[in-house]
Amino acid sequence: MTHDKHVTYISYLKVDELLELQEPLSAGPEHDELLFITIHQVYELWFKQLLHEASALQVALEAGDSHRSLALLGRMRTIMKTCVSQLDILETMTPLQFNSFRARLSSASGFQSAQFRELEAVLGRRDQAGQDADKKTGMGMAEHLIPGSSARERVEAAMSRASLWDSAMHYFNGRQALPAEALARDISEQWQPSEAVQEVLVSIHRNDPEAAMVGEAMVDLDEGLQEWRYRHVKMVERTIGRKLGTGGSSGAGYLASTLFNPVFPDLWAIRSQF
Repeated sequence: MTHDKHVTYISYLKVDELLELQEPLSAGPEHDELLFITIHQVYELWFKQLLHEASALQVALEAGDSHRSLALLGRMRTIMKTCVSQLDILETMTPLQFNSFRARLSSASGFQSAQFRELEAVLGRRDQAGQDADKKTGMGMAEHLIPGSSARERVEAAMSRASLWDSAMHYFNGRQALPAEALARDISEQWQPSEAVQEVLVSIHRNDPEAAMVGEAMVDLDEGLQEWRYRHVKMVERTIGRKLGTGGSSGAGYLASTLFNPVFPDLWAIRSQF
C-alpha cells in the first residue's frame, strides 16, 4: 500500500475548508457572532463523534465485550464533559452581545440539530408525532426537520432500530437472564421502566462486578447528558431570560422541562435498593 507523500497537516484535516465555514450574517460583522458560530459547529462535531462511539458501543455490548464497552463509555462521558465545559466559553457573551446579531438567526434553532435528535434516539428516546409528542411544541422529535430530508430520515431510522439501552439489555441478559418480554419488546416504542428488569439489575450489581461496572459507566454517561441539559438551560436563561427561543420554542422554559429525564431510568431506580 502506497501513501501520498504530499499529505500535510493542512490537507489531511482540510483546515482551509474548515476555516471557510464560519460565515457571520450580521453587519460589520458583530464581534460575538463568530464565537456563537464556532461553538455550535464544534458541538456538531462532538455530536458526530458521540454517534460514532455509540455505534461501536452497541456492537461491543451485544458481543458481551465488557472491556471495550467500558472504554467506549468512558470516552463518551469525557466528550460530554467537554460539551459542558464549552458552555463556560459561550457564557462569556452577554445578553446585549447576543442580541446584537440574534435577529439574523431567524427561525434557526437548536431544535434543528439533527445529530442531537439522532443521538437522543440512539440512546432510546422515541417521541412520535401525535403520540409522545413534545409537550411544549406538540411535535415529535423528528418533526422540527424538513420532511424528506436526509437529516429527518436519519432520526427516523434511529427510532426504528435497537437503541443503546436495548443493546445494554442484551449485554446484561448474557450475564443473567432478563425477562423474555423485555428482550422481545417493540424497539420502535419508548422503553418503560420495568421492576422485573430492575430486580435482575440489582442481582447483577451484587454478584457480577464486571457487569456492574458497565452499568455504572452507563449511569455516568446518563448523568453527563443531564448535566449538559442543566447547564444548557442556565446558559439560555442568562442569555435571553424567558423570551421565546429563535425557533419559536419557549426557550429556557422548554429546556427546563427536559431536565431530570434519565435515558436509562432502570439503572437509576435500583439506587434505592442497595
